[in-house]
Amino acid sequence: MKLRPLTAALACAHALVLASLDANASHADAGLEEIIVTAVHMRRPLIVTTDPSLPRQPLPAHDGADYLKTIPGFNVIRKGGTDGDPMFRGMAASRVNILLDGESLLGGCGMRMDPPTAYVFPEAYDRITVIKGPQSVTHGPGNSAATVMFERDSKRLEEAGWKGNGSVTAASFGREDAVLHVVGGTPQAYAELTGTHAQSDNYEDGSGTEVHSRYERQSVNAALGWTPDENTSLELSGALSDGEAAYADRMMDGAEFERENVGLKFRKDHLSELVQRVEAQAYYNYIDHVMDNYSLRDFTPSMMMPNPSASNPDRETTGGRLLTELKLGERTRAKLGLDTQANEHAVRSTMNQPMMPYERMDRVDDARFDNLGVFAEVTRALDERSRLIGGLRLDDWEARDERATIRNPMMMMAMPNPTAGETRDDMLESGFLRYEHDMQERPVTVYAGLGHVERFPDYWEIISDKESAASLSAFETDPEKNTQLDIGLIQRGAKVSTSVSLFYNDIEDYILIESNVRKGMRTATIARNVDATTWGGEAGLSYTIATNWKTDLTLAYTRGENDTDDHALAQQSPFEGRWSLNYDNGTWSAGALVRLVDDQDRYALNQGNVVGQDLGPTDGFGVLSLNGGWKIREGVQLTAGVDNLLDETYAEHISRGGAMLAGFTQTERVNEPGRTAWMKLSLALD
Repeated sequence: MKLRPLTAALACAHALVLASLDANASHADAGLEEIIVTAVHMRRPLIVTTDPSLPRQPLPAHDGADYLKTIPGFNVIRKGGTDGDPMFRGMAASRVNILLDGESLLGGCGMRMDPPTAYVFPEAYDRITVIKGPQSVTHGPGNSAATVMFERDSKRLEEAGWKGNGSVTAASFGREDAVLHVVGGTPQAYAELTGTHAQSDNYEDGSGTEVHSRYERQSVNAALGWTPDENTSLELSGALSDGEAAYADRMMDGAEFERENVGLKFRKDHLSELVQRVEAQAYYNYIDHVMDNYSLRDFTPSMMMPNPSASNPDRETTGGRLLTELKLGERTRAKLGLDTQANEHAVRSTMNQPMMPYERMDRVDDARFDNLGVFAEVTRALDERSRLIGGLRLDDWEARDERATIRNPMMMMAMPNPTAGETRDDMLESGFLRYEHDMQERPVTVYAGLGHVERFPDYWEIISDKESAASLSAFETDPEKNTQLDIGLIQRGAKVSTSVSLFYNDIEDYILIESNVRKGMRTATIARNVDATTWGGEAGLSYTIATNWKTDLTLAYTRGENDTDDHALAQQSPFEGRWSLNYDNGTWSAGALVRLVDDQDRYALNQGNVVGQDLGPTDGFGVLSLNGGWKIREGVQLTAGVDNLLDETYAEHISRGGAMLAGFTQTERVNEPGRTAWMKLSLALD
């Protein structure tokens, strides 16, 4: 299936713009909650916002990455049934800055079993916001590809009482999800409680092949708030979660995903004519993770793991943020602030759990990271229809390598760490400038932005089982420097809405991860700096065909070049298009979703990022899904659907490779689920 990505993308984008400029007519008011069946469209320049409680196809998401893949430009690196790693515009891991209610939560696993989105149940949040590219400086460091914020709102109540909502989901392969959210109190104070549960058995691909993928997880989030008036809020929050997950891509599973969190937030609006808002936040989270080869699978001895083995890393993260919003005249607004983060990582492991259980061992620190950032962002109205937004950020990074020795899986014994006890200190700069203009006679906004971000290497790039080309340690790998141009337009019409978002990214010292590199008599996984370029974009069309009928189309494409090695940049997803047709009369709804993905013959074998490396070319595929909904009464809605109706057997290009597991068929990549039926009941409680 060859779609000629560039030609198709440009032609479709041109057609979308022309259609939008000629659009008129009205849009009927619908009573059902909208079922998101293609993707969430961009409504503001470079910003996508969505309500995660809305019904969705494919199957309603059980974790953060699963939800993000409905947004154009996002893909997920599949490892099993859960905990996939999100990728945006060909960039993965810490290149996508993930914030959970303003907090940075970093996973503990050295093999990326638990990315930040693994600890997210989407419906536990009020809103998901994505800022594309380096076009913000106020949400922490390192937003090379995007900033993703899972957000909760202050719950000030208009009157004394309580309200709540919840949902239950059942699906093929033993899938069961449940979420309950309750908030109650008075206009002066409130209490909030959210509980979630998600589980699934192993799924089957389209050929009926069982995939080692079962999981179970649960979480509790609680908050106490003080809201003495409309302009003031103080909230104390806490969260606990745990779970387990089987993986089809490796020789170990996640036997424990414990998370503890406590946070404090303060907000004060309209302090004076000058000071419009002050925000302060402090938080602490702790991750305790266990991976082993015996809890969730039958233990099978191998040359590398002759005995039941386990590893138990943990990570403590503390952080805070202070932000002030200023009104500097009628046309100028400014945001000034600082944020800080410190995290410590430690690990204990055993190669013989029966004889030397890890529980009896002391954890050994292997790394510490500290960051202090200061930032300023200004919005200036040039006239009634034009705006200039710009920002600057300065980050002081310090990292310490605590490892006394380094042990590569191919080495028979641990070797002295050449960077043991070393500390590195890097001062990194980021900034952006963006112009936005609203056309006078048409509901169209055009924009252009230039952003630069310098990203400090993360734990997985310079500590976790990575070497450099010349050393056992990758600790001295240079920071990544991205300069990106973003252009696009947004049209908002009563009948037709469109958006086009294009980018070009020049990357200096891109941190490339390369596996199976020969070093003498052994192989190693190394981190090295290369220069690279990426370009592409996303386009979307939403068209009200007639009363109660609507169609959506989204396109996404990214192309990457490794300029140093003069070949394709690894881990780039192929051209993708999604089309849906939907009917909604306020009581009943029905819809169809078609997803088409092109071949990918541009790859770099054994190269990629900290999550995965290219395995070779992939064939294109098409998937058809159907959904329906019934608004039983006010506040009660039933939705159902069938994903992958034709039971196609396929895998995403960026999927991880399948591991050899006893009792399971090994595949080149971890295949996606086959035909999946699902049903979801949503309730609003007052």
